[in-house]
This record gives sequence, structure tokens and C-alpha cells, in this order.
Amino acid sequence: MPKKKNFLQFNMSSIKHVAIIMDGNGRWAQKRLRPRVWGHIRGSSIISSIVEAADDEGLSALTLYAFSTENWSRPIAEVSTLFNLLKKFLLKERTRLIKNNVSFKVIGDIANLPVETQKLISETEEITKENKGLKLTFAFSYGGRSEIVKSVNEFIKNNPSKELTEKDLTSHLYNPETGDVDLLIRTGGDQRISNFLLWQMAYAELYFTPTRWPDFSAKEFKQILNNVTQRERRFGNISSESDLSSSADKAEVNKHAFARGLKGQNV
Repeated sequence: MPKKKNFLQFNMSSIKHVAIIMDGNGRWAQKRLRPRVWGHIRGSSIISSIVEAADDEGLSALTLYAFSTENWSRPIAEVSTLFNLLKKFLLKERTRLIKNNVSFKVIGDIANLPVETQKLISETEEITKENKGLKLTFAFSYGGRSEIVKSVNEFIKNNPSKELTEKDLTSHLYNPETGDVDLLIRTGGDQRISNFLLWQMAYAELYFTPTRWPDFSAKEFKQILNNVTQRERRFGNISSESDLSSSADKAEVNKHAFARGLKGQNV
């Protein structure tokens, strides 16, 4: 007879996709009387350690919020720095991504990025697309509302006479293969989701840490994962469920059974 999984083992298996809002770079720098861009530069240096920790912990997907559609309102010098940091990351880390079997993708509207950076993104996506390990995604020039609008418009264009379903909308998102977000972490102390993966976070666990991104560490990341695995994830049920689709399937069965029961009673 197989051993029964304890609660922690069961719940850990449900944390597959983690999304992180990497916030607090500018405030971290200003506190040290440095320009805001210095915080972004320092913050970019810890990304590799978090990616490695996510891989070590057996996650299937890690999505990092690097630059939002609203961030275009920031000073041009700061925006340019963020673009350069993305380029440097790709140049520096591409070999390691390949070696560690990580697949890489950027989601968002990157049409206004420098042409050279767009080319690097495409090349990195292409050479890592067959990798079967961690799915690493950068959300760059990204907005959750824009993504949903894009998905709906694409579906309508290709299926003008068909009614849109949740599965249809999901399949037209930027990166449907990563699935729903199980855990959102936001660094820097603010407690909001800032237009990030709105559709995918329908039932995500939320964790807000006061640690600003340049001070965030693999150790704290793993501690957060351990903390969240001790939460009971029910997805609308009264007991633990493995994921939203499992709970939704049970809900459909109960809904139809309930309808049949009412019909039998002539209510």
C-alpha cells in the first residue's frame, strides 16, 4: 500500500509557477544617496541566483516582472538603463541557460526596444525553446490588461463566429505553456499586483516582503516557498486541492448533479 503524502508534501507539489515583482530598486539606491539607476544595476546582479534557486526547488516556471507598460512614464535615462540591463543579461547568461536546460522567453510588447535587443531576445528564445527544464520568463513592456485584450482580439480574428471560452482565452496569452501562477512574490514593501499576469493569478497565493529587490536573496526566496507550502490551497473547495482545474472539474460534476436533482423534484 503506497504511503500517504503528508500535507506539506502535497502542498509543495502544487507550487509550480512563481511570479516575482522585482520592486524597490530605486528606493534602495536613494536610501544610499545614489541615483535610482544604481539600484537597477545592483538588482540585476541577483537575478541569476534567484533563477538557480527556483531550479533547485523544482519549480516548472519563474516569471519576473522587469518592466511594465506603465514604466514607460519614467525618465528616459532610467528606461534606457533597464533596456541595457536586459541586453547584458542575455549576453552574459545565455550560455548558462543552455547548460542548465532553461527555456527563456520575453512577454510583452517589445516593438519599441532597440533592434539589437529584440534580435538577442529572438535568438535566445530560439536556442532555448527545446529545453525541458525551468521556464524562465521576463515580462518586459508588459501589462496584464493589454495581454487579455490581445488574447481576445486574436481569438475573434481567427474565430469570428465562435463564442470565446476560458480555455480559448488562455491559449492566446503570451506564454500559455507556463500555466496559472501559484505564488506571487512582491519585494519592496508595496502590497499590490500592478497589472501583472491578471488572468493567470486568479487563485495565486500572495506574499509581500519589505525586502527591496537588491537585498533579496536565494535564502529568503526559499524561506518564502517553505512558508507558502504550509498554506492550505482549496481553490473554492473545503479541503486541499492540487490546482484550480481539479477543483473546477469537481464543481462541474456537482453543478450538473444538482441540476438533475432539481429536475427530478420538478422544482
